[in-house]
Amino acid sequence: MQSIKNITRSRAQESSAAIERLYITMRHLFNRGFYKPMGVSGDTLREALLSLRPEIYGSIAEEKAELNGLLYVIERLPIGIEECRFINLTSDEGYSKSHFKAIVPPKRRRNCYRIDDEQMNVEITRGRSDIYDIMTHLTFIFIESHKIKDRVLIDDNGEIARDWVKLEQAIHQEKKLTLEEREKAISHVSNVLGRTFAEIIDIYDAFGTAASPDRFLHVIYHLGKLAIEEAMGGAKRTITFSPILRERLGHHIHGEIWANNIKNVLKQNGLLERPIHIISANMHSVMNSIFAVPMFKSKFKDKDDYFIYEELSKSGNGAMRSKIEELALKNGMIAMPDTSGTNIDVQIFDSAKIDFSKTAFPSAKLAEEMPVIIVMDYAFGEQAYETIDELLKPFKDGDVRTFMNVESVSIMGKAGILEGNKGDIMIPSAHINEGTGDNYPFENELTAAMFEGEGIPVYVGPMVTVLGTSLQNRDLLKFFNESTWGVSGLEMEGAYYQKAIQSASKIRKSINPDVKVRYAYYASDNPLETGSTLASGGLGTTGVKPTYLITIKILEQIFNIQ
Repeated sequence: MQSIKNITRSRAQESSAAIERLYITMRHLFNRGFYKPMGVSGDTLREALLSLRPEIYGSIAEEKAELNGLLYVIERLPIGIEECRFINLTSDEGYSKSHFKAIVPPKRRRNCYRIDDEQMNVEITRGRSDIYDIMTHLTFIFIESHKIKDRVLIDDNGEIARDWVKLEQAIHQEKKLTLEEREKAISHVSNVLGRTFAEIIDIYDAFGTAASPDRFLHVIYHLGKLAIEEAMGGAKRTITFSPILRERLGHHIHGEIWANNIKNVLKQNGLLERPIHIISANMHSVMNSIFAVPMFKSKFKDKDDYFIYEELSKSGNGAMRSKIEELALKNGMIAMPDTSGTNIDVQIFDSAKIDFSKTAFPSAKLAEEMPVIIVMDYAFGEQAYETIDELLKPFKDGDVRTFMNVESVSIMGKAGILEGNKGDIMIPSAHINEGTGDNYPFENELTAAMFEGEGIPVYVGPMVTVLGTSLQNRDLLKFFNESTWGVSGLEMEGAYYQKAIQSASKIRKSINPDVKVRYAYYASDNPLETGSTLASGGLGTTGVKPTYLITIKILEQIFNIQ
């Protein structure tokens, strides 16, 4: 019998086991109802995250503070959360009807409410993935806070380093800091964080807001302050899950309301029995692809179409975007801002009301029954299953069930790439669920040949649907890429979309068993490349061309343009 005692596990295996531990632990803590992240109940979560060492959290396992990872996380958490000792995750429990003002993080669509000086409530309406996301982010900032505490507390008697005293003085200053005062504070913070003055200067402004340009100092101070108070015997930070959230999670409550709203609008407009094409994309690419070029071609005579799309994507061009939306609303578009709590807005396009001679698709060849296009904003992780599963169910009006004629489902999104660069395109041939190995091969209507000659590299192969983009590390991703899995990229929704589509079409027979599916992603980052992870910043205009190229290829198929 072969000896097993000398067989060592690879880093990829250790990372995979760490992700599994994180997943199981987070579900256990959720069922338990509360935990203390830096107490005994948070041990397993912290150890698993430190064992995993995700790329996005950079130097999490080192003594020095991680700046890019901290910025990435802070942009996804509500302003002021670093000051709160108690964080309560809730369902939609009516706070929107109260005097509390909703705080929405810049990079995550979730409503948060500051209850008092010590408590922040975070509304979870997008399923388990939202909980995993926020729990890993909170675990990261609490680990960072204890690094600050370890550098600041000189001894067990509570003696504090001089740098911390000086930072505290700067924080409590009433008036705005002068340049000299700010640089003095940064000098002290660099010692506290174990980072150079230059490193902090480089990232300082990214933390700032119009109301609080020196927010970086406040974030560091309050993280350290709570950790120091814990170490000196004060109350430990606590994360709780409301009873209503625990009762509702997994019951598709928000997804069902969302889907019924859409079907009711289709019914009211006589569109329910027409051929339907569902597209998961952002709220501008389909509308702009149809209407923008003819509207602005004369204004940008010598420029190509993608230049127009880039102009539209610039923050200062709201007036141009409004003109297109106004035209679209007059030509068969119905806008449905979300009211269900899913945070997924919807647009419905009735092609019978579009004058195609005045669009970017004048050669559209449409059947007698003109198609209806439903564009839904991006879902988040497992929420993709909840929303598409509910949308594909028959519409019930009393005892009458109406099956929808869904001809295609198209998913256009952004994903991490494992072989190319930011802005490249990935065409998946299958989705693999990272946690379980469940896999969903499918016939993709989009092919690499369709994107030839456009100057953008295209990669074809399976893609892995991950528990959270912030939980990936180099070893695990290299294994997925270089082993026989041959994975070309990673994202968070694909397997969930395909699971819902397959069950509706192949098992439940609520939609056409031969429904066409289209998946294409553009690369937002390459987590295997240092300096190209999500924490390194956004795409800028690099993402504009692949976004519109994918959208146009989807629309060409729907409009039967060869």
